[in-house]
Amino acid sequence: MSHVAHLPGVLAIDAGNSKTDLALVGADGQILGTARGGGFQPQHTGFEAAVAALAPLVEDVARQAGVPLRPGGRPLTSHVSACLANADLPVEEQRLHEAITAHGWAPSVHVANDTFGLLRAGTDGPLGVAVVCGAGINCVGLRPDGRTARWPALGKLTGDWGGGGGLADAAMWYAARAEDGRGEPTLLSPMIGAHFGLAGANAVAEAVHLGQLALPRLHEVSQVLFRAAEAGDPIALSLVDRQADEIVRFATIALTRLDLLDRPVPVVLGGGVLASRHPLLIDNLTARLAAAAPLAEPRIVVAPPVLGAALLGLDHLDADPAAHHRLRAAYPTVHPVAV
Repeated sequence: MSHVAHLPGVLAIDAGNSKTDLALVGADGQILGTARGGGFQPQHTGFEAAVAALAPLVEDVARQAGVPLRPGGRPLTSHVSACLANADLPVEEQRLHEAITAHGWAPSVHVANDTFGLLRAGTDGPLGVAVVCGAGINCVGLRPDGRTARWPALGKLTGDWGGGGGLADAAMWYAARAEDGRGEPTLLSPMIGAHFGLAGANAVAEAVHLGQLALPRLHEVSQVLFRAAEAGDPIALSLVDRQADEIVRFATIALTRLDLLDRPVPVVLGGGVLASRHPLLIDNLTARLAAAAPLAEPRIVVAPPVLGAALLGLDHLDADPAAHHRLRAAYPTVHPVAV
């Protein structure tokens, strides 16, 4: 992009388990630069190293905007709005805040869990519930008075189930047991093998174990699971049903904690599993939600999650409503879900 003199503005960061998106946005809502990188997993790499890996992406968006970074020079923009996966506990948010601040990209920094970005992308203000079902699963609820409903989201240690990774693990478990006789037959076994060009699920497991198949590729199994469910496989259907139940449990408990069951409230759904809009999952969860929270208004966000981080940044700058409209117009829309 050509040089644009619309700074100060916002450096928006959405860092997920599987990918990271950055957008440099002017105070008028114009996108000045974008970049994409790999997954953000500070729990494995360390906070400082995870943030340092963002630096090449920041340099990329700065070049696009015509304001290349200079070591020790002026900040790139006015504010960093970072919505990050694995920023699940207050101490983690603080450590990541410190790590981002140390890079000097902006004089002010705000770090939040990525569920807050999803919620902002799907709403016009601080009222609603968001459930993200991507590589993992998490939920947040927010009221205008600042009250929140949150979960630690530390995986099995804190009772979480599902997301693309959880669905893939469960599908592999059932498929492997079907192959060796410990479990009931399931289409998952041959379909998982065929997806990777191997004999079956156990052959896939061996290939991963021996380093012949990259571990991250196991996330592809969740898509095989939905195909098996569409073919009527009982085990695959039961896993889709369980995922729908988990999503609705999150949303309903958040609404209950915040005393929001008695009024129309957006329930924002996002992350790769939900944004794929598999009818078996969406129809199941919307029916469950209609029964548990009749006034809830489900909607699916298909825009890149970095939109939410950027909107939160514009909120911080007290940007004109036209800036918010301009930014939203650059991304796909939010889809209401019929209930």
